[in-house]
Amino acid sequence: MEKVKLFFWWCSGASIEVLEKCSSEKSKYFGIGATVFFTGVFAFLAGAYGMYMVFDSAPLALLFGLVWGLMILNLDRYIVSSMRKEGRFINEFKMALPRIILAIIISIVIARPLELKIFEKEINGELALMEQEFLSEQQNAVQSRFTNDREALKSQMAILRKEISDKTENRDKLSKIAQEEADGTGGSMKKNAGPIYLIKKADADKVDKELQELTLKNNALLAEKDKQLSAIELEMSGETSRLERLKLDGPAARLEALSRLSSKSFAIGMASWFILLLFIALESAPVFVKLISPIGPYDHLLKLEEYAFEIKRAEEVGVMNANAKERVGRLSNLEREFVEGKLNESMNRS
Repeated sequence: MEKVKLFFWWCSGASIEVLEKCSSEKSKYFGIGATVFFTGVFAFLAGAYGMYMVFDSAPLALLFGLVWGLMILNLDRYIVSSMRKEGRFINEFKMALPRIILAIIISIVIARPLELKIFEKEINGELALMEQEFLSEQQNAVQSRFTNDREALKSQMAILRKEISDKTENRDKLSKIAQEEADGTGGSMKKNAGPIYLIKKADADKVDKELQELTLKNNALLAEKDKQLSAIELEMSGETSRLERLKLDGPAARLEALSRLSSKSFAIGMASWFILLLFIALESAPVFVKLISPIGPYDHLLKLEEYAFEIKRAEEVGVMNANAKERVGRLSNLEREFVEGKLNESMNRS
């Protein structure tokens, strides 16, 4: 238990020597250290899972997760240890604001891979739907390439069939007129096969002959165009069958699936936000604990140690300055003696 306590104190970034003198502060820094440690654990899990999704390698994922977790642990430890209590909340908050922003960014990075794992089953279902949608888009793209040719052939075939239909309708109409003339139910209203009937019958026979010729001609054209349409349909079917079903399983696809699920499902969207807020709370908890806690014995002792260091450093600098001035003074005396000696020599020579 003692080793665990020392480890969590180390995680909190506190000076263990100073903390040992402050019994009332030990539990606070134990909690801060535990929060920092478990944030690193969550970072390890998130980093390992994210790397496993990318490379599908457990050893590489564990190695990266360990490095990522230790980096986040060290960063959080630095953030907490670098904050100093001064008793002025506004100034302390201004100093802590960049650290809070950094904590939020780290929380988002940590939370997202874990969200992907938590909603893995729902995401897999959405990925299958996305794959089907992508395949349908590809099929529609292939079909759109042949649409103009198919529609043109169908339109031409419809025109040829309509020509036959119109000609058949005209033939039937003329045949009916001739028959009515023959049986007295129409035309001259006389029941006989006289010259009027023969004229009308000749018109009907003429149109019937034209119909036979038109039918023969158009049927040949229809058969040719039907072959062309079948060839187009066969080519389109071949290209469609050669389309490969895209396998969506990467991090970007999973993030897209989670985004789609969040927009479609209110429950999943709220759960995603709550998970993110939970990690933001966990990551920023050490900073806020240091921010809202009053100045305690640990802070006073830490200031005394820092002041003692500053005083010692100032004394050392003062001693160094005094020694330097003394050396400069000695150097000046030596220079003065040297100059006087040179002057005496020159006077003796003269």
